[in-house]
This record gives sequence, C-alpha cells and structure tokens, in this order.
Amino acid sequence: MRTVAVYQSVEDGGAAFPPTSPVSCWLLCEKSAPPNGIPGDAVAPETDMDVLRQIEPCRQAVRDMQRRGRIVGLVPTMGALHEGHVSLIRAARERSDYVAVTIFVNPTQFGPGEDLDQYPRTWDADVDACESAGADLIFAPENETMYPADSSTSVHVSGLTEGLCGASRPGHFDGVATIVTKLFMVLPADLAFFGEKDYQQLVMIRHMARDLMIPIEIVPCPTIREPDGLAMSSRNAYLSATERKQAASLSRALFAAVDRVKGGERNASVVTGGIRGEILAAGPAVIEYVDAVDADTLEVLSVIDRSARVCLAVRIGSCLLIDNVSIAM
Repeated sequence: MRTVAVYQSVEDGGAAFPPTSPVSCWLLCEKSAPPNGIPGDAVAPETDMDVLRQIEPCRQAVRDMQRRGRIVGLVPTMGALHEGHVSLIRAARERSDYVAVTIFVNPTQFGPGEDLDQYPRTWDADVDACESAGADLIFAPENETMYPADSSTSVHVSGLTEGLCGASRPGHFDGVATIVTKLFMVLPADLAFFGEKDYQQLVMIRHMARDLMIPIEIVPCPTIREPDGLAMSSRNAYLSATERKQAASLSRALFAAVDRVKGGERNASVVTGGIRGEILAAGPAVIEYVDAVDADTLEVLSVIDRSARVCLAVRIGSCLLIDNVSIAM
C-alpha cells in the first residue's frame, strides 16, 4: 500500500524536519485513518512531495514560499484523480513555483441520498498522480479538521447558484463555497486552478473571490475529454459499458449545437431542443436541464446574442453527468 507523510506540530511533542524542508517545524506522526480513506499508519515515501493533514504546516509552507518571492498555485480536488485533474496540476506547475493539491471529499456539498459514501476514493493512485504531475504538497485533512464540531458558519453566493445544478441540488453550492473558502484560508495561494467542466462552480468561485476580496487569482482550465468526447469525471466510473457508450451522446449533442449557432441559429429553444433530442435518441436518460446561459451571469437566454455557455445535466443509469460548451459571439 502507498504510504504518506503526515505531520503535527513540534509543540505536540517531536523533533523537527531538516531545515531544508518547507515544513521544517513539523514532524512525522501516526494517526488513525480519517473518513476520507487516507491510510493512517503512514510513513514518508521516497519523494520530495509533502503530504499534510493539519492546517498550520500548510499555511507555513505557502507563506515560506511567498516570502521567498515564489508563486504558489493551488488545485482543490476531491480525489479520484483523472487526466482532467492532472491537467490542472500541470497548468499550476507551468504558472507557479510551488504547487499544492488538496484531496478532501467534502461532505457538505452532498445532499441527502447522494453518493457521499460511494464516491470513489483512490488514495494510492492519487498520490502517484500528484507526484508525477509535479505537485509539491498534498493537503489531505480529516473531516474534523475542516468541520470542527462547533462549526456554525457557511458561505452562500446568491443568484449564480439558484439555477442549473442549484435548482435540483439545494445546499450543494453552499457546501462548495464554504469548503473552497476554507481551503483558500488554509492555503493562501496566489493562483487557484479550476476546470471549466464544472462551469457553474467556476463562475461562482470567481465571483465569490471577487466579492470577499480574496487575493487569489482564479484560473479557468479547459475540459479534458475522453477520445469519444465524454468529459472526464470521477463519477464516470459509475457507468456500465452500455451506459458509457451512450454517455458520449452528450458531447456530440453539445458540439452539434455549437455548429448550429455558428450556422446562424440564435433561438436558444431550438438549440437546446436539438441537444435534448440527440441525447434521448441515444438511449434512456433523465435530462435535468439543458440551458443556454450568459457566460458571466449564468442568466438563462432565450436568444443567443452574446458570449454564452450551453450547459446540461443528464442522468444515465445512476450517474449524473454534467457538461458544457462555449458559444463565442
């Protein structure tokens, strides 16, 4: 089994790391396995990458780098990393001197009956992926670290979170906004990298950082797709072989919509209706929404007369898939 380096403060009773380490005042310790599925009987692998569970050593590592004039990039994830996540880490590596990745399956963004317990947890592979992509630090906290028992504060971004996925997942974006704000406080990076596949989330985080005056630049990164066009997602693992083949209809329909708009179609109902028809023709599916929205405000458009995103959420079998494409005007 892959092992990880975990650290606690010197005040808790141990010797320090060598002074060359960015977390030189934190020491290796053993702890019980947290709910996120990270092994607790952990020792350091042969790597220069630090794996931390506690808040203060993460802050120290980031601030140490920034005091040296280094640019720090942050890639928040829930683990189960795929090539889409890896592309974010590589983008951070290109623009940053020091790259931190977070791996935390955030319970507050899952609603009742959703897949919190079933969400894929692939710790060993995730560590390998982070190391191979050039990460310098993984922050993998326990639930109790991010949500102490007496926590009573959450973050709500109004307007942007009511439509699209927010209509059927009440509280989801409050959970996302809250954990991202916490991670920005723990790891006060210069840049934070988010994928465009979760477009509503990206727009919300960009506006939240602006409104709360959080001095972190939000960097959007393009959606990474499978060879047949399906947007990469950790939840794709839920699809059966038949469902997986059917799921490729989502991107085909979206790209056909882009061509339709390029051909002169501006009626949003015609564009989204074509998407619905192609998806349903591919097999049984429950379409939660297909909307053309303003690229910045997420206002649903009846006429596509400005830069827009066509966004959809479709359930195939037990798997909820989301995707979107850009409409440039």
